[in-house]
Amino acid sequence: MARMTSRQMWTAKLEGRPVAGKVAASKGGSAHVSEHGHKKPFVGLVLGIDPSLRGTGLALLEFAPGRQPVLLRCRTVRVPASRSMAAALAEIHRAVADFIDTSEGVRHVALEQTIYVQNFQTAQILGAARGTAMAAAALRDLPVFEYAPLRVKRAVSGSGKASKEQLARTVKAMLGHGRTLDLDESDAAGVALCHAFTWQEGA
Repeated sequence: MARMTSRQMWTAKLEGRPVAGKVAASKGGSAHVSEHGHKKPFVGLVLGIDPSLRGTGLALLEFAPGRQPVLLRCRTVRVPASRSMAAALAEIHRAVADFIDTSEGVRHVALEQTIYVQNFQTAQILGAARGTAMAAAALRDLPVFEYAPLRVKRAVSGSGKASKEQLARTVKAMLGHGRTLDLDESDAAGVALCHAFTWQEGA
């Protein structure tokens, strides 16, 4: 019998179907499997973040046994190009802090890693946006996890080659919220889903 992916096991678990066999560990992480061969689902709130200086996506998802994930809140932090980099970073920090401080029980924060870029200045800007979001979570003693874009696409859509639009459609179907999210918000929700699908307790 072919091994089930972490996403397939998550779906089976939610539907109450038997989950046989262990999940093959993905690069950079693995899913938690109980002594009976069942993946232990993640339970709690995850704040997913897609960092960008001018358009950071935020999505707060709730995971509970026996039902599909629920999108509680989402937002795109838009900062005009006319504002300085320092002002943009401050706005990102405030937005992340607000999501955490006004949402009781956030358990983990998951961020999308910066993809490889040839332009050094762009890499610095993306790194700064990511860093300020991480700092806001760390100052509140929350665990922060990072996932490469390829891993997020594989965990959520099943294909590392999925486009942003394809990922958005999959996220919409998984959450069942019935509305189309901003692409930055969909990416943030995708990171949160990836975390719940692949997180390993005690890792």
